[in-house]
Amino acid sequence: MLSLQKGWLAASVVSLTWIAGGCGGGAPSRVEMPGINGSDAGKKAIELYDTNHDGVISGDELKQSPGLKAALARYDNGGDGKVTADTIARRIQQWFDAKLSLMTVPCKVLLDGKPLDGATVILEPEPFLGPSVEGATGTTDATGSVLLTATNGKPGLVRVGLYKVKVSKQVGGKETIPARYNEQTELGVEVAQDSPQMERGAQFILNLKSR
Repeated sequence: MLSLQKGWLAASVVSLTWIAGGCGGGAPSRVEMPGINGSDAGKKAIELYDTNHDGVISGDELKQSPGLKAALARYDNGGDGKVTADTIARRIQQWFDAKLSLMTVPCKVLLDGKPLDGATVILEPEPFLGPSVEGATGTTDATGSVLLTATNGKPGLVRVGLYKVKVSKQVGGKETIPARYNEQTELGVEVAQDSPQMERGAQFILNLKSR
């Protein structure tokens, strides 16, 4: 299970953390928000992930939405590990209230503690947000660093939203990164100004494990 503690989003096989320094992460762009309907998004999330039909997303159901799970503290208003359609709608309204649409997301990828060169990092929007939130991607350099860019946006800017995070590196047509980081990813992130992971001047570190 991934949990957030003192700026760390950690699991036995992966840690996601933001550290001071880096490339100006979190710098906002005050442009029009995409056409997300918070109420519809909340209802769609329940439809997709509430497999036991109790009206909430909780427990193992959260594994289906890595982005939501990574940001659970901001969607679990009752402190009981349960996410409702209303809490999702309220959180999306907070995005709109902030009047921020795009943010920089500088990222660094490590594999077993070493910089991972030539890896593709993908932010895939959680599907319940709808088609107006585009994904983001980028390829790491020799230091493992990359400035992620929305697929239909300005260079170096990512749309506010909830995302699954995928890391892939193909060598000779074969995937070299464990599936838990790509096709079966357990990684997620919320891109938002008030997210604890989006401190100004931070760098997004993906510390992956090969085993």
